[in-house]
Amino acid sequence: MKAFQLSKALCVFGLYFSLLLQPSIAAAGPWRAVESNSYGWQFMTTEERIEHQRRMRAFQTYEECKAYQAEHHSLMEERARQSGGVLTPKAQSGCDQMRARGRLK
Repeated sequence: MKAFQLSKALCVFGLYFSLLLQPSIAAAGPWRAVESNSYGWQFMTTEERIEHQRRMRAFQTYEECKAYQAEHHSLMEERARQSGGVLTPKAQSGCDQMRARGRLK
């Protein structure tokens, strides 16, 4: 019985500790590709979304990022046309967000 109580207490402690750290980790973490900030999200496969996020994180300069972004937007616009879907422009580009945070030169 004591082992179960100890195990339960450790799990609760671990949960509380992870919740305390979560906001600071998210604030300091890398850019994340999600539906709200990725142009054409609905027209990408899961694998493409992962690759898109990997590529966006890897850029060192704003110019590299913007070149990729133009290519990506063109591809997503073509997919939208082919499927009859609609793309919603994002308020701010991922490249602009990363540059504002000092992640791009």
